[in-house]
Amino acid sequence: MKHMLILLSSSLLLAACGGGGSGSDAASGTQNAGSNTSNAASGGGTSAAAVTKGTMTCGAPSTSSATASGTLVSADTPSAQSGRIFASGATFPVAIVTNAASPDTLNWSIADQLGNVAASGSTPVTAGAVTTTVNCSSTLAGYFAISASLANAGGQIPSAGTRPAGNATFGVLPNLGSVIPAVTYARQDLHRFGMQGEDGNGAVLSALGISWQLDHRELYNMEPTARNTFNPNANNLDPFFTSGNVMRLIRLDGIPAWASPTNAFEDETLPPTDLAYYQDYMSRVGTESNLIRTTYFPNQSANYYQLTWEPDAQWAGTNAQFVQLYQTVYQGLHSTDPHAVLMGPADTAPSGTADQLRTLASLGFAQYLDGVTTHGYYDINGTSPSYPPERQATDPSTASSSLIGQMRALRSEMAADYKPGMKLFQTEVGISYDNGSSYGANYPTANVLYAQGAVAARAHLIVLGEGADQTWVFYGADFPGLVGYGTFFDLADAQGQYGATNISPKPAAMAVAAMTRILDGTNTLGPVNGVPSGVYAYAFQQLNNGAVVTALWTHNNDVWNASAGYSSTYSTAYSLAVDAPGTSGTVTVLDMMGNPSTVAYSNGTVTLNLTESPVYVVSNNATVAKANSTLPTGYVPN
Repeated sequence: MKHMLILLSSSLLLAACGGGGSGSDAASGTQNAGSNTSNAASGGGTSAAAVTKGTMTCGAPSTSSATASGTLVSADTPSAQSGRIFASGATFPVAIVTNAASPDTLNWSIADQLGNVAASGSTPVTAGAVTTTVNCSSTLAGYFAISASLANAGGQIPSAGTRPAGNATFGVLPNLGSVIPAVTYARQDLHRFGMQGEDGNGAVLSALGISWQLDHRELYNMEPTARNTFNPNANNLDPFFTSGNVMRLIRLDGIPAWASPTNAFEDETLPPTDLAYYQDYMSRVGTESNLIRTTYFPNQSANYYQLTWEPDAQWAGTNAQFVQLYQTVYQGLHSTDPHAVLMGPADTAPSGTADQLRTLASLGFAQYLDGVTTHGYYDINGTSPSYPPERQATDPSTASSSLIGQMRALRSEMAADYKPGMKLFQTEVGISYDNGSSYGANYPTANVLYAQGAVAARAHLIVLGEGADQTWVFYGADFPGLVGYGTFFDLADAQGQYGATNISPKPAAMAVAAMTRILDGTNTLGPVNGVPSGVYAYAFQQLNNGAVVTALWTHNNDVWNASAGYSSTYSTAYSLAVDAPGTSGTVTVLDMMGNPSTVAYSNGTVTLNLTESPVYVVSNNATVAKANSTLPTGYVPN
């Protein structure tokens, strides 16, 4: 944000999430979700390895004494696993603390983002402070919320930080090894997902499947008080990056007071007073970056730099000065870094970035730009459940203002006036709670959290499907001032805090974790041709001519609003071509959280019942997929 900073039929969804058919474990007092086994398939109808839908199982409860508190019941999944996200099949403790005045019965359950119960149980508890621990494991993936109460005394799990009362949350990652073939990356920088927030938190970033973060080389950060204090040959690198697992997008915007024409900190308002010095500084940044890349990221083909940050909201200089700023930085970086990719201008919305590029083209801006970055804030009203990216897409009079229309305009402008083959990175978009909302014991509701997760996934799918090479998630945990942008709850601070470490996932986090595992290592094939109004579908293919993945969903403004609720049951039937006409077989369909189902197709098409939650269809006939989709303007597959 400025300066800072799916489905098959309802019955199939219930089965995948643990609803419909469950078994009772009398010895442990728990109820566990049932499982279903089906076959994945390759194109042409040849059966492949079996796909088993996941289950959550919980063992017998154990008890121990606890420290008395002022609440009747509380719960957590205490673990060293950062972010309260667990690997598929791992054992994790569900610890519930009760403080009954007299002997009582503890009732607990674990449900997904739609309220489908994955596991539940009842067990007697004694009076006083007692911890009841149930060890669980799950191959059912996604977001889960623990609820608990006492049969006689009542109570509920209290709020914690920005997390509302009633539930404690955790996540389970999908294991897609048998569904999504592994990808070999010729270059490390072919990874497609970045994130702002959770800086340096390797466990959370790994769980989310994030491969990029910002690394700061702004003049105001490296030389805040005086010239020539940044030594490019010194060890300036955050130790987090030395593992080589998460790559750097190098941020350059912002100058300190000593270099500013106003004698105050500047962030894309005016250029520095001494452009010759600024060019020299950037040459030193290039020297350091080239050394870092060759040392820690030898399989990364380039260093990527973002120079400005939402200048549409801040720049007070002339257009000529703006181009001169880029010329200065371009020449400085390229003088010492043979693999420099200078990117910008990173305006707030794709439409603003397109307008900026169009305006600056006649001034020679293309000479000093190696790639384009944009932020993805597509709606002037905000990006929230009430303002989803498809809100304006079905009305011809407003379609150009939708995220789809804006991305197409940006790609067209790049193709018209800028170097062919330039990369396009979307480096910030997040989905907040609705305008005017605030954190509290009763907010957000489960319906708001579901909607946020669905809209977040859809926004990033549109960005990638319309031709961005990368998309970046905003933000890690909730933070002060802008309500709800976090994909995690901050459990320690009621208004959120930067750098929060005591966090638990929202549905959005687990939707991202599934999306990265499904779509990282792909090329975009583009929007599927001929879909009816209100249906959205984008095709992708894994690198090295691998499997095809098609992301699909539907959206209807009439069933999607804060007052009536965000519908999880509205559906539209759609038939997707997955193979040649006349063929039959099966494909694997993954829900928004990465849970698989096997679905038969005939005459080359599979019939889906789409909802507002994206699904992913995995198939193998790339010839059909390519013929049935349109490559975004100017997009060059890897």
